[in-house]
Amino acid sequence: MGNLLRSTIVAIVLLSAYLVLWPVPIDPVAWDAPVSDGLIDPFGYDERLAAARGIDLGDVDGPEDAALGLDNLVYVTTPGGAILSVSNSGRVTTFTDVGGRPLGIATNPDGSFTVANAHIGLQRVSRDGEVATILDTIDGLPIVAANNVAVASDGVIYFSESSTKFGTREFAGSYKASLLDLMEHGGHGRVIEFDPAAGSARVLVTGINYANGVAISEDDDYLLIAETGHYRILRYWLRGPRSGTHEVIIENLPGFPDNITAGLQGRFWIGLAAPRSDLLDRLSDKPFLRKVIQRLPALFRPKAVPSSHVIAITGDGQVLMNLQDPSARFPSMTGVLETRDALYLTRLFGRHLPRLAKRDLL
Repeated sequence: MGNLLRSTIVAIVLLSAYLVLWPVPIDPVAWDAPVSDGLIDPFGYDERLAAARGIDLGDVDGPEDAALGLDNLVYVTTPGGAILSVSNSGRVTTFTDVGGRPLGIATNPDGSFTVANAHIGLQRVSRDGEVATILDTIDGLPIVAANNVAVASDGVIYFSESSTKFGTREFAGSYKASLLDLMEHGGHGRVIEFDPAAGSARVLVTGINYANGVAISEDDDYLLIAETGHYRILRYWLRGPRSGTHEVIIENLPGFPDNITAGLQGRFWIGLAAPRSDLLDRLSDKPFLRKVIQRLPALFRPKAVPSSHVIAITGDGQVLMNLQDPSARFPSMTGVLETRDALYLTRLFGRHLPRLAKRDLL
């Protein structure tokens, strides 16, 4: 046997051993992904997001979520910890710095803000910008991936913990942590209720495959929850005869649902951060192959494809609006903040906060 052949065989054996045996952080679970219908009605071709204009945020990359303050300024979370305020004219200033990795933000009834910080937990930010941690553990264990947040009219807070296994601090950011959780599909996400007045927290829903957006109805009767890994939206009842139960209101979405925000006139806005991955869907019932792929260089693993797509639905899951920009000038949209005059489009990446005037929707 020649040296070249011997070396080739050894290399193949070593590579095979690596692909089969090298430890990875995920332990994939088999599931059956629904067959994607793609961009057909009610998610067919649309180009109205092309009219959005970007507000320059300077050196800040990735305006993840936004809330409207009682002063009519838009408050935006950013990866470095800064909370920015944006005026209707597009003037951007730094409001405060909460540290860690703030993701979700919601306005409290008194005008302060609740921030879901993936590195810290829940924070309260006063109208003057003073920051305090109000919840960092559940049942004695640290919160490792607080994501999105909604506040009821009585001040009770509802928030998602995307994964109890893949924390953003330990796994180099929310994007990389989300890819691991989606590849594993282990149901590590949950939604939690926290009453700051009583100082009590309780888990409402568990077993969610990457718990993401959370929004509350105008009458505080129910929550809508984005289950990113299952491409669907859940409704959890807070009041009434179905209190404490949840159901699927829309499923088989054409992309990965991210934030949910209550808009005007009963609308709920959802950002589809990326289209579905054909490879990830085909591998849904093949956990061994998903583990092998996780051992490959990142270039060969499933990743977000640039797109610009947001939708609005009713509390029953009826699609009211389907907005896209086929050119994806502002890709990776996480959600929408609706004001009287405009839609502010939050994003995973990018140094602009797109603003779409409502007159351009006509």
